Amino acid sequence: MTTIKTAISVEQPLFQEIETLAKEMAVSRSRLFSLAARDFIQKQKGRRLLAAINAAHTEPDTEELDLIEKLKPMQRRLITDKW
Repeated sequence: MTTIKTAISVEQPLFQEIETLAKEMAVSRSRLFSLAARDFIQKQKGRRLLAAINAAHTEPDTEELDLIEKLKPMQRRLITDKW
């Protein structure tokens, strides 16, 4: 995989935490940033997917509720007749 060199600016306290964690994990700072970015991107994708799922499962509107109520007796008859 091709790598691209870039420069970023971070606050000094954050840099110290990054430095410490990279040493603890025995990885370079570059690797740690790559891992963190990948994790962040995956979490964002998960949040977008969850939002899409939630949007698809909104509460039914009045027309849908009316239709559901009308279908209940038919569903009961079908179940009762089968059993």
